[in-house]
Amino acid sequence: MAKLNVNPTRMELLNLKKQIKTAQRGHKLLRDKQDGLMQKFMEIIREARDLRKKVEEKLQAAFKNFMQASAMMYPEVLENALLYPSAEVSLEVETKNVMSVHIPHFTLKQKGNILNYGYLQTSGELDMALEAFQEVLPLLIQLAEIERQAERLAEETEKTRRRVNALEHMLLPNLEETVKFISMKLSEAERSAITGVMRIKAGMED
Repeated sequence: MAKLNVNPTRMELLNLKKQIKTAQRGHKLLRDKQDGLMQKFMEIIREARDLRKKVEEKLQAAFKNFMQASAMMYPEVLENALLYPSAEVSLEVETKNVMSVHIPHFTLKQKGNILNYGYLQTSGELDMALEAFQEVLPLLIQLAEIERQAERLAEETEKTRRRVNALEHMLLPNLEETVKFISMKLSEAERSAITGVMRIKAGMED
């Protein structure tokens, strides 16, 4: 703790007491915000964990079918089947507010049929693999959005934690120490004044 460099006057004492009340209110608001951010962060982490598990399972199944298709088809046939895709995807990015934190919101739009090749020389495993990849794409976009939310919330939580600590361990103790110092100085001055008055009064009575 360290007292602030201010003049020990009653006006300064009143100003410091007002600052303490303001800092205490700010500390409470920041503490509440920190708790809310942490709660939201944990919710998103659990959601991201479950979604990631789902995405990994679907991707594993899709790659398995694709590897089987690759083993059953001639390489040039597989290449020709995938050479001219007819499906299109677009991604719109917006910003939304979560716990006063601005994060990106992704909207995926898909159109067209991903299966645009002849079925005579291709395998059913290729169909299943491509359909699975098409199905998992929105989940991947959703996972990216959720994980970005978690990153931004973690950053904001850390920033809020530093502000709470600065108020709790630096500003408030310094203000309170300064108030204590000024109060002591004013009390000393008041006692000195009273003593001086008593001496003058005693002198006049003599």
